[in-house]
Amino acid sequence: MLVEIDAASTEKLGDQVAAQIRGHLVSGRLRVGDRLPAARELAGSLHISVHTVLSGYQTLAAEGLIELRRGRGAMVVRELDDGHSKLEALAREFTTLARSLGTDRDRALALIVRHWN
Repeated sequence: MLVEIDAASTEKLGDQVAAQIRGHLVSGRLRVGDRLPAARELAGSLHISVHTVLSGYQTLAAEGLIELRRGRGAMVVRELDDGHSKLEALAREFTTLARSLGTDRDRALALIVRHWN
């Protein structure tokens, strides 16, 4: 499920909806062009008000992350990146280079640990 509500949380339900979708944008689970579930559908599956879901969606729209279109729903228009995608690309590049040089996994990890400290 895209969103799960924590009824025990002090965070407003609409804010929980926005935060979880924001998290999916950071993780890459949601990308530009992806459609979000219809507000009525998501509200029904979460057993919350449609207005609550729309509140979360409107927060994301105000942040420029999604676009709301009457009758066509909500769509992701901007990715949210916390830097992990760049780190992922660098790790892939490092791994490819290490393998091409014949470096084994343990040696490659030791290099990372040495530079980490």
